[in-house]
Amino acid sequence: MDLGLKDRVYVVTGASRGLGHATAKALVAEGAKVLLSSRDGDAVRRAADALGGGAVAVAADNADPATPERLVAAAREHFGGFDGVLVSVGGPAPGWAADNTDEQWRAAFDSVFLGAVRMARTAADALGEGGVIGFVLSGSVHEPIPGLTISNGLRPGLAGFAKSLANEVGPRGVRVVGLLPSRIDTDRVRELDALSGDAAAARADNEARIPLRRYGTPEEFGATAAFLLSPAASYLTGVMLPVDGGARHGF
Repeated sequence: MDLGLKDRVYVVTGASRGLGHATAKALVAEGAKVLLSSRDGDAVRRAADALGGGAVAVAADNADPATPERLVAAAREHFGGFDGVLVSVGGPAPGWAADNTDEQWRAAFDSVFLGAVRMARTAADALGEGGVIGFVLSGSVHEPIPGLTISNGLRPGLAGFAKSLANEVGPRGVRVVGLLPSRIDTDRVRELDALSGDAAAARADNEARIPLRRYGTPEEFGATAAFLLSPAASYLTGVMLPVDGGARHGF
């Protein structure tokens, strides 16, 4: 199946590793041009170099109000266009309601929530018909994840923002989609398993609750994200798609 991605231009934030990088890799493999961003300049440059000529890197912090305009301008400068964005942000800090500090909440709000809102608003202004705005969210949109209280508080709010934005930009032919990963085998998820004190036992327990009885791979997530961002998904907007091996059983 041709996803129609050849020579389309995307910005992917948080793309030095994990789910953002997996998506950038899948987009480039389908012929798209991708601008990768991350706070870690060296890491994101290495990530872009590994993807070849279809990718370039920009060191940028999603919490910086100037970042969205800078990334859209860089995509246009390097590749001559801008067709969509995937907003992916690492973190926030793990912890429980009684433990997370005000400073941790403020830092996460600026990068995970407000940074994503700014990026989406800027993209919405810049995109024409056929453009797409994607968010990497979390299964916590539907069900809180123990030990991730800040994420549990912020991700559902972003899902609500994404659905509202979909209604507002839909008449212009711009789509908005969300992906809700659960146990995808990334460094982040391995770190979360290790917080239990017995990473192997935590993984086995989690896998037992997943109908497919395994963690997903970053490549599986990237392929799903590439489809949602592609013209092949042109009649999908406002959707929050679980990428979780069937872990969410409700509608």
